[in-house]
Amino acid sequence: MENSIKWILVALVILASAWGVGAGRDAQQAADRESVMDLDGKLLRASYSPLHFKPAIDTATDAQCLACHKEVLEDKPRVASPAGVRAADSIAWYQRTSTYSGEQDSFHRRHLTTPMAQALMDLRCNTCHQGHDPREEAQGASATSAPQADRGFTLRKQVNPETTCLKCHGQFPAKEIMGLPGPWSEVKDTFQNDCLACHGAFRTNRHQVSYLKADAIEAAAKAGTANKTGGDVCYGCHGGRAWYRTAYPYARNSWPGMPEVTPEWARLRPRHSEMRFLTSSAAPTAGAH
Repeated sequence: MENSIKWILVALVILASAWGVGAGRDAQQAADRESVMDLDGKLLRASYSPLHFKPAIDTATDAQCLACHKEVLEDKPRVASPAGVRAADSIAWYQRTSTYSGEQDSFHRRHLTTPMAQALMDLRCNTCHQGHDPREEAQGASATSAPQADRGFTLRKQVNPETTCLKCHGQFPAKEIMGLPGPWSEVKDTFQNDCLACHGAFRTNRHQVSYLKADAIEAAAKAGTANKTGGDVCYGCHGGRAWYRTAYPYARNSWPGMPEVTPEWARLRPRHSEMRFLTSSAAPTAGAH
């Protein structure tokens, strides 16, 4: 009986020791996490940096943003999925047109550092990100949060996809606006896969916004006419990489020979691009439609 009690006590001591070690390890890990998260208050101060708010966000440089958020350019997609599907053996949705080359890449790198981004785009961190309230990313959630009418972002998203992503990832309005007999992917051969067959003659004031390289886009589209890939340059953004069911209501920046009468489908469209993106060549003029 005494031996049984003794062994029970020994077992209890061992269990208590193990629990103490585990609790101590958990406490140390929690302390480490808290230390990393707090960094003597640096994280809190960084969260409320003026760079996250107007007006400083408007002039923030990529270097200033990446000083804290450098992981957005360092992260890479998995070589293979957890189920074993290799990225090299599959095609991502953004790889489906000839304008994208190379292996799969991360979201931010595709918009900032890939060859296509470098050649045709001039995106900056604050092109999309215009700051947010660190307390709550839901409009109207508190007395100090953004009001319900604020469309700078959508519920708990740091951008508003309808006014940022949709610019380049909306559906191509083949029938509704273009009057084509079918989706571009089905009828492009009829037009030699060349958007400029029609658009070369009008709307020559295209892509005149600060986040795009207008001349490079035009040159790439023209260069592709010889091998019938010019349409891919345009369609790559205008429907080829769509993840919205709706088309983006592009502004009708004025162009030479612009008709005085606005077509019905464009009646509610803005007369010029957002002011913060306008370049001098696309500055609004009186009477533009």
